[in-house]
Amino acid sequence: MLHPKLVHPKSIVVIGGSDNIHSPGGRVLKNLIEHKFKGNLFVVNPKQEIVQGVKSFNNVLEVPNVDLAIIAIPSQFILEPIRILTEQKNTKGFIIFSAGFSEKDDNGATLEKEIVKLIDRAGGSLLGPNNIGLINKYFTGVFTTPIPKLSDSGVDFISGSGATAVFIIESAVGMGLNFSSVYTVGNSSQIGVEEILEYLDLSFEEDKSSKVKLLYIESIKNPLKFLKHTASLISKGCKIAAIKAGSTEAGNKAASSHTGALATSDVFIDAIFKKVGIIRCYGRNELITVAGILLQKESKGKNIAIITHAGGPAVMLTDVLSKNGLKIPSLKGTKSISLLKELFDGSSVVNPIDFLATGTAQQLETIIDYCEYKFDEIDAMVVIFGSPGLKPVNDVYEVLNKKIKTSKKPIYAILPSVINVHDEINEFISNGNIAFNDEVLFGKALAKVFNHSIVNDTVQALEFKALKKVRKLIDALPNGYMSSETAFKLLDCAGVKIAAQKYARTKIELNKVSETITYPVVLKVEGPLHKSDVGGVILNISNDKELHDNFDKLMQIEGAKSVLIQSMVKGMELFIGAKKENNYPHVILCGLGGIFVEVLKDISVSMVPITYTDALKMISSLKAYPILKGVRGQQGINLENYADIIIKISQLLCIAPEIAELDINPLLASENDIIAVDVRIRIDK
Repeated sequence: MLHPKLVHPKSIVVIGGSDNIHSPGGRVLKNLIEHKFKGNLFVVNPKQEIVQGVKSFNNVLEVPNVDLAIIAIPSQFILEPIRILTEQKNTKGFIIFSAGFSEKDDNGATLEKEIVKLIDRAGGSLLGPNNIGLINKYFTGVFTTPIPKLSDSGVDFISGSGATAVFIIESAVGMGLNFSSVYTVGNSSQIGVEEILEYLDLSFEEDKSSKVKLLYIESIKNPLKFLKHTASLISKGCKIAAIKAGSTEAGNKAASSHTGALATSDVFIDAIFKKVGIIRCYGRNELITVAGILLQKESKGKNIAIITHAGGPAVMLTDVLSKNGLKIPSLKGTKSISLLKELFDGSSVVNPIDFLATGTAQQLETIIDYCEYKFDEIDAMVVIFGSPGLKPVNDVYEVLNKKIKTSKKPIYAILPSVINVHDEINEFISNGNIAFNDEVLFGKALAKVFNHSIVNDTVQALEFKALKKVRKLIDALPNGYMSSETAFKLLDCAGVKIAAQKYARTKIELNKVSETITYPVVLKVEGPLHKSDVGGVILNISNDKELHDNFDKLMQIEGAKSVLIQSMVKGMELFIGAKKENNYPHVILCGLGGIFVEVLKDISVSMVPITYTDALKMISSLKAYPILKGVRGQQGINLENYADIIIKISQLLCIAPEIAELDINPLLASENDIIAVDVRIRIDK
């Protein structure tokens, strides 16, 4: 949890403050002064007695007790001032701009740890090092520009990168986005994105706190804390949009299972975002466009009216929205005829509503009123209005400003003429509005906001009897891959239906097995990790001679320990896998099985614990979903059974977190039944 003196200090010392406003120490001091920090402000600069009108001390020992230290001196000189501040000056908040720590080399990493140790011992909080600082309503502790307009109703923004934060703020300011706070974590040596989310969660006030959070994340060191506080904030009515950078895994390690190959780091990020309902973005402009939409009134539905005086942008926006599940309903009947009479000849009100390049502010107001009061099928409006530069369009933007504030339905303004009507757009923004400038980017962001959902369903628990059996099996196992015999037992304990199996290690054992089986059967070698790759699976064994001949063949494969004999089961091949990575919760994957898993890579992913709604959503989002349902006379599978098995695997993983990888491939599915015929499970305690 962040110390209150970091967030709301009554006194600040800038160590390394100067008159040079082009240096970090000089600029942060200028920002603090210009943005009217109300507490006591001090500087440490041995060469001057007054810096930018602020009293300066020769060294830290002379400074009075102070709540927050902002440090802008070379890394090699930082340790001793921090020792003095923590031990003698009761300082609890620290912001370190300086670089040259863990991001540089081992010596820097050691120095960073020593600094954190001192601050931890004093019960303080540290942002950085190697960051640009913190902005909130109490102080402007950054050395960068621009400083965004602050408002309780603006967005809280947390960034793992200082430079990226500046770029995002620059674009956001140009669009009219306000901020409530900006936190940059730099090296996250003590405080990361998760700790700031914890603070925003625990200090949240329904009527005062921002309801929109933006994240630029480079690392999630504590996924469980991240999950806990993002889920809590969203449950309180907040919306969260995030970029996770560095999520690809160039050269994913050679995996020992289908799941290992498919469940890359990015899959875990996707799963954790979907689990709590975070809107995932992939670029700066997409992030702030989503934020601009989230800050406006919420639409009750997906029916959009596009109001324009330029055909091209309206067509492009219509295409984007339609492709992404939003609707542009046709406006017909007496009401649309009545509206058309209010417009110039050549206008169209079908939707998009095109009132031509010659359209007036009064006509725009009339159109908006029709969409607000008369066209009940419309849930939200998008107004596209630019200018060829022939005349001012202040009156149009005044109408937009008035209607955005008074309309019950959301109105989004796309204003593409960023040069021709630069001044009018700035005035529009200064009135507290948001101006989008690209209809395609806006359309994709709007669809992302409208289509994202949060699951509020209950999670089922595995019955206690099964729980005891699972724990007994797991506790007795060493690390590594368990035998398929044990893996099948584990699935059986979890309630997953499995194919009957027999094992033979010798000819004598095979003879006994042959007396109890009904042909045809399948033989599978036990030992080698990838059976198919070594010719270790033989189907349709129909008599004793084939059984013995092929047993001998399989036992000659390098690494063979035994042969698994199963009855031949027919059905559609399905796949369920699971993987745990670092300290993330497990993810579960599903899709078509057999060779299709890695060839088609048509998989759905969710993070445990998984609800019934989650499971059905996983299945229905597969490209192969029509095949699973049944298509062109082909029989489908029992989708409820498939969802039920996904839930049972989720339950299994929750009570056996030592399972590092699980691969059921294939499950053979028919209209009424789904049976696991092959399983691989790796334990890592």
